[in-house]
Amino acid sequence: MKLLMVVHHQFDLWNVPAWFVERLSQEFPQLQIVQRASYDGAEEDLRDAEILFAISLGPDQLPAAPKLRWIHAPSAAVHHLLFSELVESDVVVTNSREVHGTVVAEHVMGLIFALAKKIPQAVKLQQKHAWGQETMWNEGPHPREIAGATLGLIGVGSIGGRVAEMASALGMRVVAVREHVEKGRPAGVEAVFPASALDEVLRQSDFVVLAAPLISATRGLIDANRLAVMKPDAYLINVGRGEQVDEAALLEALRERRIAGAALDVFQREPLPEDSPLWSAENLLITPHTGSITEKLWHRHYELFSDNLRRYVEGEPLRFVVDKRKGY
Repeated sequence: MKLLMVVHHQFDLWNVPAWFVERLSQEFPQLQIVQRASYDGAEEDLRDAEILFAISLGPDQLPAAPKLRWIHAPSAAVHHLLFSELVESDVVVTNSREVHGTVVAEHVMGLIFALAKKIPQAVKLQQKHAWGQETMWNEGPHPREIAGATLGLIGVGSIGGRVAEMASALGMRVVAVREHVEKGRPAGVEAVFPASALDEVLRQSDFVVLAAPLISATRGLIDANRLAVMKPDAYLINVGRGEQVDEAALLEALRERRIAGAALDVFQREPLPEDSPLWSAENLLITPHTGSITEKLWHRHYELFSDNLRRYVEGEPLRFVVDKRKGY
């Protein structure tokens, strides 16, 4: 049984560390484990690979892998893998959604505190050596408490579920939008609404957190019309996918102060181009897709993947299986 691992990224943290492969080899000596740094010339290894650990696989590469039965993506998003040929195949796809849930939720809470307490403005004043107490109170929305504020959560998966627990523990009222209302109300959520009631959630929310998977229904979800529904003193936070927010419409809403502000960790183009007008938006907090960064990243990946690999070898059901037709 052959496991092929192909991960290559310019940001070194996203690349599989050497200890990961060494430990797998020790724990699963019955497997042939091959690691490649790129897909160049990978067709030879794909030919007899039964398991693929990779971020991507193209439609032209699938025919080169006739023995492939399982793809594991070391990411939460898998939309880039779900081309029609793979969706229609018998190949099982799993993702790493549980790896990122807690750390991204912590990032969300950090952004909420930063926006509520106007930390970015304080940093700018510090750089000017300015004692800006009156400025911080008088310019723009006042600093506010988060206890008692309403958090509108779009998506209650591994990230959204942890955000709900953390926010409610701090006294926030959490309302959520989820595709399948029949699944019930997650811990920390006061009320669950169907996707058709998104505007109602936006009207109620002081902080809107977008943590949904990228599917056709969520692409461009937050557009000019949806931004117009939000409270003028509300904040938008996106840790989902950049394509879910109309950045031009958001920029206009921010410049015209139709909402209080926003924090984005994901963008339509990454890295965000140097000439993007988003950089200069005064009421926008930008983090460079660092929500999932942690020194524990690959240890969490190993715990999740090795458990699933053991399940696969022993013929047990896999965890974190993606519904290829739904996209998550």
